[in-house]
Amino acid sequence: MQLFSTFEHTAYIEMAIATLEKKGIKKEHIFVVPLDNRKEEHKVFDTINRSDGTSLIDIGAALSTAFAVIGASVGFKLAWGPIYWGLIGAAAGFLMGFAIRLFTEVILKKKRRRLKGYHSEVIVIVDCEEEKAETVENILFKHYAIGVAKVK
Repeated sequence: MQLFSTFEHTAYIEMAIATLEKKGIKKEHIFVVPLDNRKEEHKVFDTINRSDGTSLIDIGAALSTAFAVIGASVGFKLAWGPIYWGLIGAAAGFLMGFAIRLFTEVILKKKRRRLKGYHSEVIVIVDCEEEKAETVENILFKHYAIGVAKVK
């Protein structure tokens, strides 16, 4: 029987392996595979097939509304009138909000991602007899396995 488990990359993996060896599982029957980290940069713009859940136009919409109201109010005293100045204010507000959001996503969040880092998980595969499967599963969970699956 094989047990597959995932761990975060911590010292608990080593402690789990040591405990398994003490319980009679040979080193040859324990296989540890670290997952690779993502190499490519995160995309800022969404596609029709992939979305990261962040919106680039939310601040733009709010500023567009505010600037349109201000532009229309001030436009009564200006030469082109309230409609043109409302539209100019809306466009300026949207572009300003979009630029702010783009700056935060590309520059600020990139720095946060680099500081925080995305650590890959580790897969531990244990080959054992069916009688020891319950014990091995309990050991893996006691050492903070994220998930465990059994395959006969």
